[in-house]
Amino acid sequence: MTDPRTHVLLVGHGTVSDLDDLPAFLANIRQGRHVPAELVQHVRHRYEAIGGQSPLTAIAERQAQMLQGRLGIPVHVAMRLWQPYVRDVVASAVEAGARRIVSMPMAPFSVPLYHRTVDEAVALATAARGVELDVVRAPYWNDEPSLIGLFADLVREALERFPAGDRTSVGVVPSAHSLPTRTLREGDPYAALVARTAELVVARACPDNPVAVAFQSQGATPDPWLGPTLDECFRGLVARGVRDVLIAPIGFLTDHVETLYDLDIEARPIAEAAGVRRLERTRLPNDDPRLIDALEAVVRRALAPPS
Repeated sequence: MTDPRTHVLLVGHGTVSDLDDLPAFLANIRQGRHVPAELVQHVRHRYEAIGGQSPLTAIAERQAQMLQGRLGIPVHVAMRLWQPYVRDVVASAVEAGARRIVSMPMAPFSVPLYHRTVDEAVALATAARGVELDVVRAPYWNDEPSLIGLFADLVREALERFPAGDRTSVGVVPSAHSLPTRTLREGDPYAALVARTAELVVARACPDNPVAVAFQSQGATPDPWLGPTLDECFRGLVARGVRDVLIAPIGFLTDHVETLYDLDIEARPIAEAAGVRRLERTRLPNDDPRLIDALEAVVRRALAPPS
C-alpha cells in the first residue's frame, strides 16, 4: 500500500496545550453555548491536577507515526474540537497531493460523529481547491479482534496486581464516557456497542469475576446522562460482597483527563465512600503496538477492493 494520493486521518476529540485556551475549547465542545466561568475553573483544576497538560495529542502523533510505518502512506492526526483541526489537516493533505482521505475515528463507538466532521472538511477543501476527493469511512470497530485481545490482555495484566487467590473476587468495571440520553433516543447505538465490547473483553479476560459496566465523566449540562455512574457501580458491587475493584476503561484508547483525573484522582474517594477497599485501573492502549495492529487491520479492510 504505497499510493501517496491516499492519506489517513486519525480523528480524535482534541485537547489544549495552553490552559488559557480552555474557554475557547469548551465553547467548541458546547457548540458555542455560553461557558460559565465556574466550568472553566473546574476543567482547569482537572488539567492542573494531572500536571497542566493532557498527553492526548502527543500520544496521537506517535500512533500516527507507527501506523504510517505499517501502511506506507501518509497518516495525520486531526482533531474535531481543537488544533490540529480536521479542516486544516484535510486542506494540508490536499495541498500535499491527497485525492483519497481515509477517515479513521479514534472513538470506535462513535464513528458517525467523527465522519461528519471529515465530510464537512472535505466539502470545504473541494469547494476551495476544485479537486475531487474520495472519502473512505472506517466502520464501527469496537469489536475488532485485535482491539478486544488488547483490552483483554490489559485486564489480565492488571488483575495480576491483586493476590493470586483473590483475583476472581475482584469486581471489574468496564467504563466508557457517558453521553446525554437524548442521543440514545435519537437512535445512537453507543450504549449497545459499549455493552458488546465489555461482553467480549470479559469473556476473554475475567469470565468468573463480578462485573458492572459504568458510564463515567458525565457532562456539566442539566440534561440526563447515560448511566450507571462509577459511584452506582461501586455501590452495587460492594452490595454483592465485592471489596476490590478494577476499572477497565474500554471506552478510551489514549490517556487523557477522563482517565488521569476522573479515574486516577476523582474516582478514589468515591470508591472509598462506597466501601471499596482497593481500586486499580488497567493501562490504556496508548501507543501499544497491538493497538496499531487493530488500526492497521481496520484501514486495510476499508481500502480493500470489493470482493
